[in-house]
Amino acid sequence: MSNETLSSQTEPEIKVGPNPDGSFDPVLTDKDLEKCGRRWKMAVMGFNYETQLAPSVIFAEADALRKIYADDEEGYKRSLENAGRYFNVTPPVGGLLLGAALAIEDKQHNQGLEAVNDLKVGLMGSMSGIGDSILWTLVPTVMGSIAAYMAQEGNPVGIFLWLAVGLVIFWWSLNNWKTGYKFGTSLITTLADKIPVFTEAMSVLGLTVVGALIPSVVSITVGLTFTMGDVTLNFQEGILDMIMLGIMPVLATWIVYVLIKRRVNLIAIIVAIIVISMVCSAFGILV
Repeated sequence: MSNETLSSQTEPEIKVGPNPDGSFDPVLTDKDLEKCGRRWKMAVMGFNYETQLAPSVIFAEADALRKIYADDEEGYKRSLENAGRYFNVTPPVGGLLLGAALAIEDKQHNQGLEAVNDLKVGLMGSMSGIGDSILWTLVPTVMGSIAAYMAQEGNPVGIFLWLAVGLVIFWWSLNNWKTGYKFGTSLITTLADKIPVFTEAMSVLGLTVVGALIPSVVSITVGLTFTMGDVTLNFQEGILDMIMLGIMPVLATWIVYVLIKRRVNLIAIIVAIIVISMVCSAFGILV
């Protein structure tokens, strides 16, 4: 059996839509998006330290994706696999991004999965920055202070003010899937010829974001020092940092990436990291 025949059996072809440009007619309604919003409210319940909120994305979008791929079982499976990739965002603003991604998939099906993933990876950092600074910090701090002061003065309005703020954020997070979906639809209909450029830009942005995350998430400091006479050289500051700041986190991330690409068991990788860290710390190699 030839490799080409084997490939065609293991990798079913991506279906092309009936429209002249190969796209499909959108099928999702406001009710579908509202359901996604309700299921997304359970987002944090699916959090894990491997793919973060990816299980929550699958849970929120499963029924909508089933409707999109009603007659394409393989397409549905591919879509769920794509939805299961690493994703993390401030939950109240997540619907904006996921709604836009869902609009792309509703129109292009599996043909748009790359654009969907690039959009999510490229914008989840900036969306989280907005969500964290405004919804998690600014609004609760300002409105909470006002409500607390009013309550302290014996004014019962403070209680209802704080409840109202929470309800507004809750309502908005339920309905912003529809706002995001409209943006995604506009992106496809008005900028259809620029989708490849947009995808490429999101890919570059996504790689930049992921690259910037490495030194902020992975912390490795070498504690070795060399002494010659009155001169003491710190290996981390005197050598490694001179080569490139954050070189050890980048190197460690690259090694883990290679191991994962070679399908090494994740549990084995985690155990190895813990053991190596403990041994190196005991001997003063890492601090």
